[in-house]
Amino acid sequence: MTRKVWMQIALAVLLGGVSLYLNRDWFGGSPIHIYDRSRPARGLAGRRGRPDNAGINPIVFGFNRPLKLTSVKVIPVSEIATNKYSHPIWELVSESNSVATTSFGYGVFIRGMHPKVKGAQADPLVPDVPYRLLIEAGALKAEHDFVPQPRAQ
Repeated sequence: MTRKVWMQIALAVLLGGVSLYLNRDWFGGSPIHIYDRSRPARGLAGRRGRPDNAGINPIVFGFNRPLKLTSVKVIPVSEIATNKYSHPIWELVSESNSVATTSFGYGVFIRGMHPKVKGAQADPLVPDVPYRLLIEAGALKAEHDFVPQPRAQ
């Protein structure tokens, strides 16, 4: 092969490498999108298994795809701003057997997960105070800020 052919092959490999570098996000997974919704509870069925949050409507978090969660934390945003090692008001962990889920309610049992501190319960949320939900699903991590709305009287 001539020098011209080798130069063309080298140029093609170089351009292929640059293309892969610039488009590297094609090979990663899609990001986790978290949403929350808050609606009034309906009768006794809406109160089962939830913490005593009489001042707010129950909050449900959802994802854009099923996730096998390994960690769930809720922390007040004000505490994160002032304390590097902030204390979560609700924290669940899973060692290996969490079930894939697309949604869960604040303070509600999630199959395959348990409180990090044995016997711990979710603290009640305060209306109009910003909180941050931090989740992990294996190597994936995501966070979502939310503000509980006061219950209409």
